[in-house]
Amino acid sequence: MWGYALRRVLVAIILVWVVATIVFSILHLIPGDPAELLSSSGGVLPPPEAIEALRREMGLDRPILDQYLGYLGGLLTGDLGRSFQDGYPVANEIATRLPRTLELIVAATLLSVAVGLPLGAMAARRQGGRFDRVLSGLASLQLSMPVFVIGTLLVLVFAQTLRWVPAGGYKPFAADPWMHLVHLSMPAFTIAVGLSAVIFRMARATVIETLGQDWVRTARAKGLPRSQVMRRHVVRNALGPVLTVVGLHVGTLLGGTVLVEYVFNWPGLSGFLVNAVEQRDYPAVQSIVLVISFLFILINLCVDLLYSVLDPRIGHG
Repeated sequence: MWGYALRRVLVAIILVWVVATIVFSILHLIPGDPAELLSSSGGVLPPPEAIEALRREMGLDRPILDQYLGYLGGLLTGDLGRSFQDGYPVANEIATRLPRTLELIVAATLLSVAVGLPLGAMAARRQGGRFDRVLSGLASLQLSMPVFVIGTLLVLVFAQTLRWVPAGGYKPFAADPWMHLVHLSMPAFTIAVGLSAVIFRMARATVIETLGQDWVRTARAKGLPRSQVMRRHVVRNALGPVLTVVGLHVGTLLGGTVLVEYVFNWPGLSGFLVNAVEQRDYPAVQSIVLVISFLFILINLCVDLLYSVLDPRIGHG
């Protein structure tokens, strides 16, 4: 078990370094000079001397290898650099916006698991019945709807027609806890619509497969109550694949909430990333992508370790 965990941690560290290297390389291969972009005003370039001075100030005149080593050294010390736009430390901006995006994703994930997992197990128990067909049809409909369509419909119905919640915005939890949760509800539900359908389908398929195993039939033959067999044997063994799917989708959501944050004016990390890309703000883009990648790797590492706890055979393989 501990050997498996150590191997997974070492692989995660290597992946973080590989991602950092790839991001640094790609951004520096993109055509265009950030110094020219930042120093131009109304399409008019300043004198070459001014552009060169700005390049020296941003460290762009150094050899690529020196920039790369300095970048890695900064990462090891927690220095993510300063924005090319305003000189503000990128780490501070990420520290402000990242918790908002994580809160949105965690709320949507908890809601999705709370809905998708039990409904998937219930549909599997009634495989082929009306209940199963209705839920499977709804899941297919949910998966076919883009998040911006779902978000727009929610705004139209609950904000503009019923006026139950505001159409968007953000309220700090410390300032007003209730309004914070109200603002959080619609963007979280928008993400949860599609994710709950994915979890439902995976849970249904896994429970159906598990119900057909010999050891489940043996447990039933011993006279164990059906509810006990489902809770202690079937659902526990179905959690592994469901956790894997949840981990993959949560990692994807870290960089995929752009449209949701835009529709509901949620000041998270995705909007910051889009603005940084448009402005060729290399330190900001590098840092955001690296943080998202690190969290993606960390989430999947946790899923792997938890999977090995649920199924000890993995840790001893």
